[in-house]
Amino acid sequence: MRLLVGLGNPGPKHRDNRHNIGFMAADEIVRRYNLSAPRSRFLSESFEGTIDGKKVLLLKPMTFMNESGRAVGEAARFFKIPPEDILILHDEIDLAAGKVRVKRGGGHAGHNGLRSIHSHLGSSDYARVRLGVGHPGDKEKVHSHVLGDFSKEDRKWVEAELDALAHALPALLEGRDSDFMSQVTMAVQAATGKGRKPKAKPEAKASAGQPQQDVSPAATPAQAPQTSLGAALNRALSKFRGG
Repeated sequence: MRLLVGLGNPGPKHRDNRHNIGFMAADEIVRRYNLSAPRSRFLSESFEGTIDGKKVLLLKPMTFMNESGRAVGEAARFFKIPPEDILILHDEIDLAAGKVRVKRGGGHAGHNGLRSIHSHLGSSDYARVRLGVGHPGDKEKVHSHVLGDFSKEDRKWVEAELDALAHALPALLEGRDSDFMSQVTMAVQAATGKGRKPKAKPEAKASAGQPQQDVSPAATPAQAPQTSLGAALNRALSKFRGG
Protein backbone atom coordinates (compact mmCIF):
# COMPACT_ATOMS: atom_id res chain seq x y z
CA MET A 1 0.00 0.00 0.00
CA ARG A 2 1.10 3.55 -0.79
CA LEU A 3 0.36 6.38 1.62
CA LEU A 4 -0.37 9.74 -0.03
CA VAL A 5 -0.74 12.82 2.16
CA GLY A 6 -1.86 16.30 1.15
CA LEU A 7 -0.89 18.95 3.69
CA GLY A 8 -3.01 21.93 4.69
CA ASN A 9 -5.10 23.44 7.43
CA PRO A 10 -8.71 22.33 8.06
CA GLY A 11 -11.78 24.55 7.86
CA PRO A 12 -13.37 26.85 5.26
CA LYS A 13 -11.26 29.80 6.44
CA HIS A 14 -8.14 28.18 5.00
CA ARG A 15 -9.64 26.42 1.98
CA ASP A 16 -8.13 28.72 -0.69
CA ASN A 17 -4.87 29.53 1.11
CA ARG A 18 -1.55 28.98 -0.66
CA HIS A 19 -0.61 26.83 2.35
CA ASN A 20 -3.48 24.48 1.40
CA ILE A 21 -2.36 23.55 -2.09
CA GLY A 22 -1.54 20.07 -0.74
CA PHE A 23 -5.20 19.65 0.24
CA MET A 24 -6.24 20.89 -3.21
CA ALA A 25 -3.99 18.30 -4.85
CA ALA A 26 -5.45 15.57 -2.65
CA ASP A 27 -9.00 16.57 -3.61
CA GLU A 28 -8.15 16.41 -7.31
CA ILE A 29 -6.58 12.95 -6.90
CA VAL A 30 -9.70 11.70 -5.10
CA ARG A 31 -11.90 13.05 -7.90
CA ARG A 32 -9.72 11.78 -10.77
CA TYR A 33 -9.39 8.22 -9.46
CA ASN A 34 -12.82 7.95 -7.86
CA LEU A 35 -11.42 7.05 -4.46
CA SER A 36 -13.76 6.12 -1.60
CA ALA A 37 -15.95 8.49 0.34
CA PRO A 38 -14.04 10.14 3.21
CA ARG A 39 -13.71 8.38 6.55
CA SER A 40 -12.66 10.07 9.77
CA ARG A 41 -9.64 8.16 11.06
CA PHE A 42 -5.93 8.64 11.71
CA LEU A 43 -6.81 12.22 12.76
CA SER A 44 -7.63 12.81 9.10
CA GLU A 45 -10.11 12.62 6.31
CA SER A 46 -9.01 9.35 4.73
CA PHE A 47 -9.74 7.92 1.28
CA GLU A 48 -8.90 4.52 -0.21
CA GLY A 49 -8.76 3.04 -3.67
CA THR A 50 -6.38 2.02 -6.43
CA ILE A 51 -4.29 4.10 -8.82
CA ASP A 52 -2.79 2.33 -11.81
CA GLY A 53 -3.26 -1.01 -10.05
CA LYS A 54 -1.61 0.17 -6.82
CA LYS A 55 -3.59 0.25 -3.58
CA VAL A 56 -3.45 3.68 -1.95
CA LEU A 57 -4.52 5.36 1.26
CA LEU A 58 -4.84 9.14 0.92
CA LEU A 59 -4.96 11.44 3.94
CA LYS A 60 -5.87 15.06 4.58
CA PRO A 61 -4.74 15.58 8.21
CA MET A 62 -7.22 17.54 10.32
CA THR A 63 -4.62 18.39 12.95
CA PHE A 64 -3.44 21.67 11.39
CA MET A 65 -0.18 21.86 9.48
CA ASN A 66 2.32 21.85 12.34
CA GLU A 67 0.88 18.57 13.76
CA SER A 68 0.59 16.68 10.45
CA GLY A 69 3.10 14.08 11.58
CA ARG A 70 0.66 12.65 14.12
CA ALA A 71 -1.72 11.58 11.36
CA VAL A 72 1.02 10.29 9.07
CA GLY A 73 2.69 8.35 11.88
CA GLU A 74 -0.55 6.67 13.01
CA ALA A 75 -1.48 5.53 9.51
CA ALA A 76 2.04 4.36 8.67
CA ARG A 77 2.28 2.28 11.85
CA PHE A 78 -1.22 0.79 11.45
CA PHE A 79 -0.60 -0.43 7.90
CA LYS A 80 3.15 -0.98 8.38
CA ILE A 81 3.94 1.34 5.50
CA PRO A 82 7.68 2.10 5.19
CA PRO A 83 8.80 5.72 4.67
CA GLU A 84 9.86 5.02 1.06
CA ASP A 85 6.20 4.24 0.22
CA ILE A 86 4.95 7.57 1.60
CA LEU A 87 4.37 10.60 -0.61
CA ILE A 88 3.71 14.07 0.80
CA LEU A 89 2.18 16.91 -1.26
CA HIS A 90 2.93 20.35 0.14
CA ASP A 91 3.41 24.06 -0.61
CA GLU A 92 6.93 25.40 -1.16
CA ILE A 93 7.82 29.10 -0.88
CA ASP A 94 11.35 28.51 -2.17
CA LEU A 95 9.95 27.62 -5.60
CA ALA A 96 8.35 30.12 -7.97
CA ALA A 97 4.59 29.92 -8.29
CA GLY A 98 3.63 27.08 -10.64
CA LYS A 99 6.96 25.24 -10.35
CA VAL A 100 6.90 21.59 -9.25
CA ARG A 101 9.77 19.50 -7.94
CA VAL A 102 9.99 15.96 -6.57
CA LYS A 103 12.37 15.30 -3.71
CA ARG A 104 13.10 11.99 -2.04
CA GLY A 105 14.64 12.18 1.41
CA GLY A 106 16.52 15.14 2.85
CA GLY A 107 15.71 17.87 5.32
CA HIS A 108 12.44 19.68 6.02
CA ALA A 109 13.81 23.13 5.02
CA GLY A 110 11.83 24.79 7.81
CA HIS A 111 8.41 23.58 6.61
CA ASN A 112 6.36 22.95 9.75
CA GLY A 113 4.36 20.09 8.25
CA LEU A 114 7.49 18.24 7.15
CA ARG A 115 9.19 18.98 10.45
CA SER A 116 6.31 17.24 12.26
CA ILE A 117 6.35 14.28 9.86
CA HIS A 118 10.10 13.87 10.37
CA SER A 119 9.66 13.67 14.11
CA HIS A 120 6.76 11.16 14.05
CA LEU A 121 8.21 8.85 11.40
CA GLY A 122 11.72 9.02 12.80
CA SER A 123 12.92 9.13 9.20
CA SER A 124 13.19 11.51 6.27
CA ASP A 125 13.22 8.77 3.60
CA TYR A 126 9.82 9.67 2.19
CA ALA A 127 9.03 11.44 -1.10
CA ARG A 128 7.67 14.96 -1.39
CA VAL A 129 5.99 16.81 -4.22
CA ARG A 130 7.00 20.43 -3.67
CA LEU A 131 4.37 22.76 -5.12
CA GLY A 132 5.79 26.24 -5.60
CA VAL A 133 3.73 29.18 -4.34
CA GLY A 134 6.44 31.81 -4.59
CA HIS A 135 8.16 33.95 -1.96
CA PRO A 136 6.86 37.41 -1.01
CA GLY A 137 10.43 38.76 -1.03
CA ASP A 138 10.41 39.74 2.62
CA LYS A 139 10.81 37.25 5.47
CA GLU A 140 8.35 39.24 7.57
CA LYS A 141 5.62 38.70 4.95
CA VAL A 142 5.96 34.92 4.62
CA HIS A 143 3.27 34.10 7.19
CA SER A 144 0.63 36.33 5.59
CA HIS A 145 1.69 35.16 2.12
CA VAL A 146 1.17 31.44 2.72
CA LEU A 147 -2.03 32.03 4.68
CA GLY A 148 -3.33 34.33 1.96
CA ASP A 149 -5.66 33.08 -0.78
CA PHE A 150 -4.66 32.43 -4.36
CA SER A 151 -5.74 35.28 -6.63
CA LYS A 152 -8.11 34.94 -9.58
CA GLU A 153 -5.09 35.21 -11.90
CA ASP A 154 -3.30 32.43 -9.96
CA ARG A 155 -6.22 30.11 -10.64
CA LYS A 156 -5.10 29.70 -14.27
CA TRP A 157 -1.93 27.86 -13.32
CA VAL A 158 -3.26 26.29 -10.11
CA GLU A 159 -6.09 24.47 -11.90
CA ALA A 160 -3.81 23.37 -14.75
CA GLU A 161 -1.17 22.17 -12.30
CA LEU A 162 -3.53 20.16 -10.14
CA ASP A 163 -5.21 18.54 -13.14
CA ALA A 164 -1.83 17.56 -14.64
CA LEU A 165 -0.50 16.39 -11.27
CA ALA A 166 -3.38 13.94 -10.84
CA HIS A 167 -3.14 12.79 -14.46
CA ALA A 168 0.63 12.16 -14.21
CA LEU A 169 0.53 10.57 -10.74
CA PRO A 170 1.00 6.98 -12.01
CA ALA A 171 4.40 7.98 -13.42
CA LEU A 172 5.41 9.26 -9.98
CA LEU A 173 4.23 6.09 -8.24
CA GLU A 174 6.40 4.12 -10.67
CA GLY A 175 9.44 6.21 -9.75
CA ARG A 176 9.52 8.17 -13.04
CA ASP A 177 9.99 11.53 -11.35
CA SER A 178 11.32 13.35 -14.44
CA ASP A 179 8.35 12.27 -16.57
CA PHE A 180 5.96 13.41 -13.87
CA MET A 181 7.59 16.84 -13.52
CA SER A 182 7.77 17.33 -17.30
CA GLN A 183 4.07 16.62 -17.76
CA VAL A 184 3.06 19.03 -15.01
CA THR A 185 5.45 21.75 -16.19
CA MET A 186 4.17 21.60 -19.78
CA ALA A 187 0.56 21.88 -18.58
CA VAL A 188 1.34 24.97 -16.48
CA GLN A 189 3.25 26.60 -19.35
CA ALA A 190 0.36 25.97 -21.73
CA ALA A 191 -2.10 27.51 -19.26
CA THR A 192 -0.01 30.63 -18.61
CA GLY A 193 1.43 31.15 -22.09
CA LYS A 194 4.99 30.81 -20.83
CA GLY A 195 7.57 28.80 -22.69
CA ARG A 196 6.20 29.65 -26.13
CA LYS A 197 8.54 30.87 -28.86
CA PRO A 198 7.92 34.49 -29.83
CA LYS A 199 6.44 35.00 -33.27
CA ALA A 200 8.76 36.44 -35.94
CA LYS A 201 8.01 40.09 -36.68
CA PRO A 202 6.87 40.70 -40.29
CA GLU A 203 9.13 42.81 -42.47
CA ALA A 204 8.15 46.47 -42.70
CA LYS A 205 6.01 47.27 -45.75
CA ALA A 206 5.42 50.60 -47.43
CA SER A 207 2.11 52.18 -46.59
CA ALA A 208 -0.52 51.98 -49.32
CA GLY A 209 -0.12 54.86 -51.75
CA GLN A 210 3.23 55.96 -50.24
CA PRO A 211 6.10 56.01 -52.84
CA GLN A 212 9.22 54.03 -52.12
CA GLN A 213 12.31 56.06 -51.29
CA ASP A 214 14.41 56.80 -54.39
CA VAL A 215 18.03 55.90 -53.67
CA SER A 216 19.31 56.36 -57.25
CA PRO A 217 21.50 59.38 -58.10
CA ALA A 218 19.53 62.54 -58.90
CA ALA A 219 19.18 63.27 -62.64
CA THR A 220 21.18 66.25 -63.94
CA PRO A 221 19.60 68.81 -66.23
CA ALA A 222 21.70 67.51 -69.14
CA GLN A 223 20.42 64.03 -68.54
CA ALA A 224 16.78 65.13 -68.30
CA PRO A 225 14.74 63.83 -71.22
CA GLN A 226 13.32 66.45 -73.63
CA THR A 227 9.60 66.95 -73.83
CA SER A 228 7.81 66.61 -77.21
CA LEU A 229 7.22 70.41 -77.28
CA GLY A 230 10.92 71.12 -76.74
CA ALA A 231 11.91 68.79 -79.56
CA ALA A 232 9.48 70.53 -81.98
CA LEU A 233 10.88 74.00 -81.17
CA ASN A 234 14.44 72.79 -81.78
CA ARG A 235 13.52 71.47 -85.23
CA ALA A 236 11.82 74.78 -86.14
CA LEU A 237 14.91 76.79 -85.11
CA SER A 238 17.18 74.56 -87.17
CA LYS A 239 15.10 75.13 -90.31
CA PHE A 240 15.03 78.88 -89.73
CA ARG A 241 18.84 79.04 -89.33
CA GLY A 242 19.40 76.87 -92.32
CA GLY A 243 16.94 78.79 -94.47
